[in-house]
Amino acid sequence: MSKATDFNDLAQIAGHNAVKATIDKALADVAATSTAAKPPLSEWPDPHLPGMVKAPEIPASILPGWLGAMAGAVADSTQTPPALAVMVGLSVLAAVLQRRFEVAPFADDYTEPLALWTLTALPSGARKSAVFSAMTAPLLRWEKLEYDRGRAERGRVASARKVAEKRIERLLADAAKAKDDHERERIRAEIQHERDTMPAELRAPRLFTEDVTAERLQAMLAEYGERMALLSDEAGIFQIMAGIYSGGNANLDAFLKGHAGTAMRVDRAGREAHVDKPALSFGLALQPGVLSEVAASRRFRDSGLLARFLFAMPASNVGKRDVRRRVAIPNHVRDDYEVALFRLLEDVPAVPGKPRALPMTEPAVELWADFAQEIEDHQGEGGRFEAISDWTSKLPGAVARVAALLELAEVGRHAEAVSAVATERAVALGRLLIPHAQAAFGLLGTDGVDADASAIVKWVQANGLTEFSRRDCQKSLSGRFRTQERMTKALDRLQQQDALRHYTKRNKGAPASEMCLVNPKLLS
Repeated sequence: MSKATDFNDLAQIAGHNAVKATIDKALADVAATSTAAKPPLSEWPDPHLPGMVKAPEIPASILPGWLGAMAGAVADSTQTPPALAVMVGLSVLAAVLQRRFEVAPFADDYTEPLALWTLTALPSGARKSAVFSAMTAPLLRWEKLEYDRGRAERGRVASARKVAEKRIERLLADAAKAKDDHERERIRAEIQHERDTMPAELRAPRLFTEDVTAERLQAMLAEYGERMALLSDEAGIFQIMAGIYSGGNANLDAFLKGHAGTAMRVDRAGREAHVDKPALSFGLALQPGVLSEVAASRRFRDSGLLARFLFAMPASNVGKRDVRRRVAIPNHVRDDYEVALFRLLEDVPAVPGKPRALPMTEPAVELWADFAQEIEDHQGEGGRFEAISDWTSKLPGAVARVAALLELAEVGRHAEAVSAVATERAVALGRLLIPHAQAAFGLLGTDGVDADASAIVKWVQANGLTEFSRRDCQKSLSGRFRTQERMTKALDRLQQQDALRHYTKRNKGAPASEMCLVNPKLLS
C-alpha cells in the first residue's frame, strides 16, 4: 500500500478515531502556541523603555520618625511630590553626619563614607526653592548660632595672627639689614618661631554651600573639617561639574574624591594642605532640560560622575495644585526636625578625626547582601540593568550609606550598629530608585544598544505592528542592522524591557519563523 498522504488515507488505514485524534492534537498545539505567544493585554507589564519609564512615587513614610514627618509636612504644605523633600532630607542628613561616621557592612576593612549625592528633576515653577528653604533652615540657623558663639574667640585669634604677621614683617626687614650671617640666621630662627607659634586661623563652622568651583571646593574641604555639602535648586554647580563653563575641562577629581573619601592634596595660599578623608554630599533639584543639556558632555558620564547620583524623577504637580489651599508645616514637626538635627550636630570636632565605623547587625547584613546580590545578578550582559550597570554597580554601596544615615537619625549619634529596620527602609528606597534612574538615564542619553532598540520601536509604531519576524525587521532596517548579531542585541534588550516577546512560529511546509510579539501597550 502507498504511504498515507492525507486524512482519507489515514481513515482507511487507522479509522476515523485516528483522524479525530490527529486533528484534536493539532488544534491543541495551535491553541497552546497562540496562548503562549499572545497573552491578553492585562498580562503584559508596562514596558520600561528609556524615556518611557513611569517612576513610582517615593513616599515620605520611607524615612523614619522626625525626618519622615518633616518631609511629609513640607510636601503637603508646598503641594510638591514627596520625593523632592525625601531626597533633600537625606542630603541634609548626610551634610550633618558625613566625615564623622562611616558604615562597615561586614565589620571589616570595607567601609562606605556617609557622603550622599541626590538629584531630583522637576520643571520650573515646581516650588523647589520652598522645599529647600524649609529643609535647610535648621542648618542655616545652626551655622549662625555657631558664628555668634565663636565671634570673640575668632577675634582674639585674628588679632594674635595680625600681631605675629607684623612682627614677621619687621624681622624680615631686620634680616635684610643684618651685618653678618650669624645675625641673619638668628633673625631667621625668630621668624620661623613666630610662624610656628602663630595660632591657626579660626573659621565659623559651615555645613553647606550652593555654588562653588572645583578649585574653591578643594580649599573649603581643607578649611571646614574635610566635609562640605552642596544643596541647591539651581543648575550652576551641575553645569560647572559638567564643564559647560570651562570648555568641558572641569576638574572632576575634587568631586569624585569627595564621594569616595579618597585623600587629596590642596594648594592653599602657596602652601600644600592634605585632606585625608574628604566628604562631599549633594542635594540638587534641577529642570529636566538641564539634565538633557549636560548629557551632551560624554565625559560627564564616562567619568562615573552621573553614576554616583541617586535620581528622583517624580511627576510634577504643576497644573494640579489648589491655589486656595493653605497648609502650614505644624510647629511641632518643624521644632522636632530642628532639635533632632541640632542633637546630631553636638560635639562636632573642629579638627577632623577618624570616622566612627558602624557595622551592620547580622539580620541587616543578610538583607543588604541579598539586595546587592540581586542587583549583581541582573547587571551583566543581557541583564535587566545592563544599560545602567554603571549606576547599579554603585547602588548597594549607596543603600548601605542610606541605612547608616537612617540608623543615626532614629537612634542618635551614639548608635552602635545599623539595624535590620534601618536597612529594610534603605533597601526599599533603593528598589524605588531603580526606575527613577532608568527614567533619568533615558533623559540623559542611552547606549548604542538602546539606540538600536529605539529604532525598532519607532518602526513598530510607525507601521502599527502587533508582531513581526526577525527577518522582516532586518530587511526593513537593513541600513542600521548590517549584522544579525547587532539586531539580536537590540531585540534582546527590548525583551528585557518588556516591550516584546520572542516565540517560534511553525509554518506548514516551510521552516519555522523566529517571531517577536509586540507589547500592546507600545501601540496604545
